[in-house]
Amino acid sequence: MSERQPDAPKPLAPQDLGFERILYEKAPPRATITLNRPEVLNAFDFRMLRELARAFEDASWDDEIRVVVLTGAGRAFCVGADLRSWAEEYLGKPGEYWKWFGAFKDAHDRLREIGKPTLARINGIAVGGGNELQMGCDLAVMVDDAFIRHVGPEHGSVPAGGATQWLTIMIGDRRAREIVLMCEEIPAARAAEWGLVNWAVPAGELDAKVDAVVENLARKLPQTTRYAKQHLNFWKDFAWHETINHARDWLALSMATEEPRKAIERFLERK
Repeated sequence: MSERQPDAPKPLAPQDLGFERILYEKAPPRATITLNRPEVLNAFDFRMLRELARAFEDASWDDEIRVVVLTGAGRAFCVGADLRSWAEEYLGKPGEYWKWFGAFKDAHDRLREIGKPTLARINGIAVGGGNELQMGCDLAVMVDDAFIRHVGPEHGSVPAGGATQWLTIMIGDRRAREIVLMCEEIPAARAAEWGLVNWAVPAGELDAKVDAVVENLARKLPQTTRYAKQHLNFWKDFAWHETINHARDWLALSMATEEPRKAIERFLERK
């Protein structure tokens, strides 16, 4: 991937960005960003997070793009962080984890501040950071045979990259605690009933629903929509900015303790 920095906030053709972990397609008025590590259920590593941030930035600069769709390749949307890369690169290394979390934070900020409507096309399970990515989008449509789940308290990681900040805002305190503390699967229909996603549809209807939502959003006035989003983001931004850097430091220091090391080792032994 070229490391040359842009000279101006001008969009590029997707093929000029040299992405390896994601697919980036533009078909105005829509841009589609696909997490493309299906062999690990689209778990994100550092490279994927950096590529996502760059794609979100490029889409925000492209005036022909009115709606951004985020989805996954294969049978999953995203299962969160790649725990194998964590075990190899970050366990016992708080300073390195702190750097990794900076890329996670940057990707989230670029997504939330993209300035145009974003739609999560949840084609399969969304676990941990995968759910946090879909929560960072404005709207979400999900296949009805998938589920959402958080597993951080079982794997030695507090889901403080969006879940602890936003679940209470989106679905209420008791349901947020149920998701974070119980670590149980939330089926798509219940996720829609709770307001964690907007629509749960059969797999055969997923693309038609996405197309209909994109068509609706693309008709809206871009400047007015951007400012409406800025106001709608107030509570999510407030919760995020009040906690995320604290979470970054605490989670980094936690990587030096026994609890996450043993939990991740147990998880990888079962794989």
